Amino acid sequence: MIKVGDTVSVLDEPISGKVVSISHNEITIQTEDGFDMTFFKNEVVKIQSGEMIIPSFDEVNRNLQEKEVYKKKPKRRTVKPKERNLPPMEVDLHIHKLVKSTKGMTNHDMVTLQLDTAKRQLDFAIGKRIPKVVFIHGVGQGVLREELKYLFGRYHNVRISDADYKKYGLGAMEVYIIQNPK
Repeated sequence: MIKVGDTVSVLDEPISGKVVSISHNEITIQTEDGFDMTFFKNEVVKIQSGEMIIPSFDEVNRNLQEKEVYKKKPKRRTVKPKERNLPPMEVDLHIHKLVKSTKGMTNHDMVTLQLDTAKRQLDFAIGKRIPKVVFIHGVGQGVLREELKYLFGRYHNVRISDADYKKYGLGAMEVYIIQNPK
């Protein structure tokens, strides 16, 4: 509580002085230079022995803890029921799964068909907001695997990793689709 004779400082301005009079909502102070100035009560703070009265960190911290404003809540990602047991979308790119016969197809034709299928399925998954897709490419010479890495590298909202070794062996890669890319 501020009363006549107290030393006060003005908030947001480098002005301080002694309280000369107090009216309803205003305080008149005499500055150190001898000028009388009037401010609202909420614009001044009381100074005690040349320094402002500032509560200690412990007092502020204790008050906040008592008010339970800063009680930490455990951060836990809530998994929607349908996401909990959702198996990843699997796309098998083995050529015999895509066409009935490879008769008359060159190696280039086969890889192109596999890449087109992979691109189409990835675009479908992005459109349907499917979070994870496993592309089964097989082991072979590694040509399709490298082409897939190049294809998926052009997407900014996907992360590529090897698929579960126990389930797929070395012949599959897992693509995580980031739903809200920055």
